[in-house]
Parts: sequence; C-alpha cells; structure tokens
Amino acid sequence: MPSLLSPAVIAECVRTATAAPSLHNSQPWFFRIRDGAVEVYADRRRKLDVVDPAGREMIISVGAAVFTLRLAVRREGFLPEVESFPDAADPDFVARVSIGPACAPSAAEEALAAAIERRHTNRWPFTQQVVPSPVLGDLRDAARDEGTALTVADAAARDTIVRLSRLAGRRLRARGGYHAETSHWTARGAGRSDGVPITAIGPWDVLETVPTRDFGLLRPQPPTIGRFEPYPTMLVLSTRGDDRAEWLRAGQALQRVLLAATDQNLVTTPVSQPVEVPGIRRRLTATDDGRWAQMMIRVGYGRPAAATPRRPLSEVLLSA
Repeated sequence: MPSLLSPAVIAECVRTATAAPSLHNSQPWFFRIRDGAVEVYADRRRKLDVVDPAGREMIISVGAAVFTLRLAVRREGFLPEVESFPDAADPDFVARVSIGPACAPSAAEEALAAAIERRHTNRWPFTQQVVPSPVLGDLRDAARDEGTALTVADAAARDTIVRLSRLAGRRLRARGGYHAETSHWTARGAGRSDGVPITAIGPWDVLETVPTRDFGLLRPQPPTIGRFEPYPTMLVLSTRGDDRAEWLRAGQALQRVLLAATDQNLVTTPVSQPVEVPGIRRRLTATDDGRWAQMMIRVGYGRPAAATPRRPLSEVLLSA
C-alpha cells in the first residue's frame, strides 16, 4: 500500500533519525526507502572491532536511530509500524519501519521530538544539583515503555560503577588496537562528518569521581582538568535477555530515556566502558533475574554540550 507520506517527507524523517547517538559517533547505519517504508541496516564497516567485537553496541546504536525514526514519523502525524530483523538471511537488516494509520501525536511525543536536536552527549562536569525523584521516575517510565528497565544506582552501586569503570578503562587500554581504534574515531580535522571532535571530549576528571572515556591520552596537548560532581547520578539500563532483539530494544529505550531527560533540561552521558569488558559486565548484570546490563547513563544538570557532526543523507540513504 502506498504511503500517505511523500518520499521527500520520509527522507526528512530519515535525516532526523541520523541525530541518534552512537558509540564514538560512528553512526553505523544505512537506510533505504522502499514501498513507502524505511529499511534500516547496520553498517558493519563502522563496527568498533576492539571494544565491540560482538556488535552489541552497534545494534544498540542502530536501535537508537530506529526510535528516532519512529518519533519523526509520529511528529508527521502517523503511527510507525516496526518489524525487527525482517530477513533471517540478512542479519544486518535490523528493522523495517512502515508508515501506519494517521494519528495525531500526543503532547508527550511532540516534546520528545522537540528534544531530538537538543540532545547531545555531555562529557563535561555537571552541577551538584540533585535530580528530583519524580524526574527519575519519568525516566524509568520511558525505559519501561520500550520493554526495558532503568535502575537508579544507590550510593554503593554508584561507587561500584565508578570503580568498575576505571578497571574497565585499564583493561580496554590494554587490548591490542584499542588506541588506534579510539584515535581513528577522535575527529581532529575539519570536515569530518563522524567521530568525536576534540571539543566534545571534555576535561580530565582528576579525582575520578565519574566514569569517563579516556580520550585524553590521544590529545595532542595536555588535557584540561575539570571539577566534576562528587556524587554523580548513575542509571543502569537493562533488558530481559541478551540477544540481537534485546540489543535493538535497548537502543530504542536508550534514545527514549535520553530524549526524556533532555526534555526535562537534564544533560546526559551514556557510559559503556563497564559493559565492554565481559567479566565486568557480568558483575553489573542480575542474571538471577534474567536482567542484562546494556548501558549506564550519567544524568544531571549542566551547561549544554556542543553538537557532534552527522553524515549527510547522501552517505546513509541507499537507492531503492
């Protein structure tokens, strides 16, 4: 059935989807508009083989783009219909998003859509202002709406996450090829449409009170030192299982949580180091409950972060 949205409007929805977060801003996705639907593919050439050998974070990144695409369709006044992994013979064909019936977006959906362009990963110090419990409850609801769970770390769990993040960072740096891979995705030159610009990396946390990615070792100049919040608010996003379908679910939930936080004027930092080392990830996973940790999220209040570059539509939109 032909879509009620024009190809140009669907292409604009795809452009919106590219604003999703991804590991090291690798943007590992392709899209194809066919028969009034959008096919979403993983771009395996952009998988980070050292820190993400199984492609779990690659699928989470694509899942974040799928949710953003869904939200763009809702903003246009239609219901998106998502089919996950529609072709068993093509594991990189992650989702097909079809344009369903007309339906006006809710106020909550419009607020999330308005947050898409304002959401940026923030690696800078946050203030010490406490995030109110009702706001954290809204974030938990956002995760639940996507079939996942979001847990607010208490003081002991927070300290454990920070400690394990430092341990994970040391183990990751010891992996062969880690520095070359991270350097590849640290964008130093002008004109890059992917990667993490030097301006987005943030200062060095001399007191190590927050879990941050150690991009500082790759800088051409000594890192600046920042005074980070001593008691960061840390959230753990988990799923019931740990297969590709759950990774896709986690990515959609991650973006929904990040946008809900942005709508509440929070700033956010996805934290993946602890779940990139299998032994450390198991320590953060409640396997007795069947819950698998997929991502940590640091949330709080602070100055807005700068946007990171995005690949142009011509690079990510495949011909039909």
